[in-house]
Amino acid sequence: MKRTTYTVLTALLVLVLTSQILAPDTTLTDSGTLAIKVPADSVSKSRTLVYTFAIKDNIAAPTWRITQEAFKEAHALNADVVILHLNTYGGEVSSADSIRTKILNAPMPVHVFIDDNAASAGALIAIACDSIYMKPGGKIGAATVVNQSGEQVPDKYQSYMRATMRATAEAHGKDTLISGSDTLLVWHRDPAIAEAMVDPKLFVQGVSDTGQVLTFTASEAILHGYCEGNAASIEEVISNIGIKEYELKSYNPSTMDKLIGLLINPMVSGVLIMIIIGGIYFELQSPGIGFALGASIVAALLYFAPLYLEGMAENWELILFIVGIILIMVEIFAIPGFGVAGVAGIIAVVTGLTLSLVDNVVFEDPQFTGEGLGILMKSLSLVLVATLLGIITSLWATRKLLTSTAFGNLSLKSEQLTREGFIGVETEQQNLIGEAGIAHTVLRPSGRVMIHDQLYDAKAEYGLIEKGEPIKVIRYETGQVYVVKA
Repeated sequence: MKRTTYTVLTALLVLVLTSQILAPDTTLTDSGTLAIKVPADSVSKSRTLVYTFAIKDNIAAPTWRITQEAFKEAHALNADVVILHLNTYGGEVSSADSIRTKILNAPMPVHVFIDDNAASAGALIAIACDSIYMKPGGKIGAATVVNQSGEQVPDKYQSYMRATMRATAEAHGKDTLISGSDTLLVWHRDPAIAEAMVDPKLFVQGVSDTGQVLTFTASEAILHGYCEGNAASIEEVISNIGIKEYELKSYNPSTMDKLIGLLINPMVSGVLIMIIIGGIYFELQSPGIGFALGASIVAALLYFAPLYLEGMAENWELILFIVGIILIMVEIFAIPGFGVAGVAGIIAVVTGLTLSLVDNVVFEDPQFTGEGLGILMKSLSLVLVATLLGIITSLWATRKLLTSTAFGNLSLKSEQLTREGFIGVETEQQNLIGEAGIAHTVLRPSGRVMIHDQLYDAKAEYGLIEKGEPIKVIRYETGQVYVVKA
């Protein structure tokens, strides 16, 4: 009996020691029961981590950046599932294609909740996801490539989009279908339907008629395998996927993300270009360096910095812009007249500003798709219009600066009367009106002229007057002689 008791006690002691060695977080309670301390992360790991982010604007470079940041955060959190909340009418195919590739290569399942619309480029993104859930009344399709006016581009451009849509549908593989004694392999998502969303000429039996671009309602998408079911919210999507216990994390854009999104807005970019060009032009028309040049530099930083962070503006595009500014300065201040250097500088500035607005991925396609050409032309138009408006605004500001009541304190308006002791002094330049002479220096617009073998400071009324050209004095105002070509 004693031997048996000793054996049992020894076995219990060995068991306790072994458990302490193998599981250091286990302890014996006062009542003699074994308590096991489970790490906190083990408890949380029993719940599925669901990560969500939203795309609710036109597809563009900022959308691609948000997608990258969202997947980066989801990976860092070791998320089990990603759900995309989608509501868009489409946008740039180049950005949508990058998002599509990101989704297809994601290490975790990616599901999409279509809240009303997944049109055009949005349809491409939705089809890339592992499962699609749509809000009742939602729509998906209409992925025809169009230009900036909404008109369909030629078929060679549609061909690229058709192939992209088809490849995306095929990426989800085939399902096994047993029909009687036969086993069939059918596409999980019919690639022909994906192509019919692009090309109105395609006919899919029982699905689309020739001449109509295919767009599905929620119920039609479910019927034809392009939607797994209806859902009214993200939580309902999670339930439909089959997840019971979960922790929900959402991507929240930072202040920097919101600021970048604001600055690369085409309207804001246009205003910044106006300030850049207008500030430089204003500074060239006035002596010294002042506020206008500072405003131009700040605007250039606000213009290029977000585009650079977005990956749209490359180093060579920034260098091209800077070289263009240098060439213009050299032409104005160092080389007489306006020739090759000035023209090259203007072309370099416009090219740098334009290409910075275009994601360089559009040039990677050997055919240079219609959308890419459209984006390039749209960017060029924005730069040219903003440049013209900047110059016009600068000219208007130059004329109004001293005459406007808002800037009245900048000029002296009080009269100095002779009865108060002031003596008027005749100025020699007043007598020069109508006299002829030659330009002693280049007038751009200010310089010096020679009249009756006497040098005078003068300003060209308009245009540029080369050295040695004949001139004529047309007026004298505020201590300044104004001349024109004779």
